Amino acid sequence: MPEIPIVCPICQGEIVITRFECQTCETTFEGRFRQAPFANLSPEQWQFVKTFIRCEGKIKAMEAEIGLSYPTIRNRLHEVIRALGYEPSGAEELQLAPSPEARQRVLQALEKGEISVQEALRLLEEGGNE
Repeated sequence: MPEIPIVCPICQGEIVITRFECQTCETTFEGRFRQAPFANLSPEQWQFVKTFIRCEGKIKAMEAEIGLSYPTIRNRLHEVIRALGYEPSGAEELQLAPSPEARQRVLQALEKGEISVQEALRLLEEGGNE
């Protein structure tokens, strides 16, 4: 049985479900029914959600399961969160890798003895910003 489309295949308008029928007892329900929030997910996003649940929400397990990098998985997770009508938490955003210039400054400061190894590691993890 085909899945319920989320948009009209002809005009791309919103689909409104108005009738359900039980195939066993032939009971029919008519009216205007809301679609579940997950109905807004594309088939690819729904597959991602099922894999995410199967991996118990562990991104490392997702990396092994679907062969994508951590940043790519996080981006796809954020797409799903947005499709459900939410915004991803800013606290969980990926930190950017340091620019080549910032990395070079940190390494030069380390080489000159201006900072410790621990301080250099901390700066590199924080994107090279002091």
